[in-house]
Formats: sequence, structure tokens, C-alpha cells
Amino acid sequence: MKTLSPTSTVTGPQRSPCDPDAVADPSSFVPVAPTRTLLAGSLAARMARLESDDMLSTDGAADLVGTTRVTINAWIAKGRAIGLTQTRRGFKLPSWQFEPAVWEAVPQLSRALGTREGWALLTFLETPLGALDGRTPRQAIEQGHAARVVALAGVEGS
Repeated sequence: MKTLSPTSTVTGPQRSPCDPDAVADPSSFVPVAPTRTLLAGSLAARMARLESDDMLSTDGAADLVGTTRVTINAWIAKGRAIGLTQTRRGFKLPSWQFEPAVWEAVPQLSRALGTREGWALLTFLETPLGALDGRTPRQAIEQGHAARVVALAGVEGS
């Protein structure tokens, strides 16, 4: 088998990435119509989640914890708090993240997962995992298993 050095070049016919013959297995792609349906469903699910009763505006979160909206926005930017982007300006925040056990875990999870993006953090926390016997990471944290959840996040984030 021939190996290429970092300075090697490949010669031969070049194909455009848009060339159907350049696709190794066209059956591995989803047609456009189902993809659009999936994306529309995702948007609808996100909008419904933003309107859930457990969501706070940045002002509401600031009032809850006795700080300012500016501080809440800084926490979101640092991965200290979960802020969900909306279609309009600002963030929505799940109120339960301010419970002591979850509050302590959020920045650790952000680091372990390698993201500060609110939707990614929320999805991780609200998705049941087999490694947690079908519980969500949020449930496991609330039941005193934050270290286990952070360890699982580290595996997920790597």
C-alpha cells in the first residue's frame, strides 16, 4: 500500500464534490423532503421547549438568583449557565439549573462536553442514557450522581 507524505499530491481525474459519481454510497444520504421535515420538526420542538413552564427570560433568571441580566449573559458566554438561543434576541434559561446540585454541575459539564452552546447542554441533560439506567443526566445529578454524569460527559465530549 502506498503511503502519502505531507507534501505528496494526488494526481488523476478531479471530481467536483457535487458530481454524483464522486459520492461513494448515494444510498447513505437522506432525500431532501424528509430532511426538510426533520428540520421543521426540530424547529417546532425547539420553539415548544422555549415556551415550557420551566423556562425563564434572562431578566427572570436574574431576579431568581439576585443578580443582573448582564451577569446572566456573562455566565451563559462562559458556560456557567445554560442559555438557549431564540429566534428573537435574548436567551431562555431552564429554571431548574439554579438548583444547587445542577448549578454546581453545569460548568463541569460544559468543560467535559467541550461546549458552551445551550441547546447542546440541555439536550445532553434531558436525554435518557443507558449508562444511567435510562435516567436523564439531570435526574442522575438531582439524585446525587453528578460525578458519574460528568464522567459520562467527558466520554461524550472526547
